Amino acid sequence: MKFSKSPAWLVQLFQALQPEVGGTPRQMFGYPCAFENGQLFTGLFGDGLFVRLGVGAAVPGGKPFAPMPGRPMKEYVMLPAEMLEDEEAVKSWMRRGLEFARSLPPKKAARSKKKR
Repeated sequence: MKFSKSPAWLVQLFQALQPEVGGTPRQMFGYPCAFENGQLFTGLFGDGLFVRLGVGAAVPGGKPFAPMPGRPMKEYVMLPAEMLEDEEAVKSWMRRGLEFARSLPPKKAARSKKKR
C-alpha cells in the first residue's frame, strides 16, 4: 500500500517537538514516529499527527486515526489540522501520549527468524 508523504513543514515541526517531548524517534511506514518502551505513542501519517491516548479518549476536534479506511486504531486520535499551528497544544497532547505509553508494559522485541 502506498501512502502520501507528510508535508515538509509538518515533518520539521514533529522533528523539532519530539526531542522536547521525549521518546525514541523511529520511522514507521516512511513517517517519523516516537516510541516509549517499544510502544508507539505519536507520529505523522499523511498530512496529520496522531497520538495514542487509550480506548475512548478524545481530543476536541480530533478524529479517530484510521490509516486504512474503515479500520480505525482504537487507542489513537488524529489531532485537528488547526491545532498543528499551536506548538504548545501539540506538545501537550504528545506528552499525554507519552504518559499513556509509559503506563503500558514494555513491548518485547520481536524474535529474529533463525536460518535453517
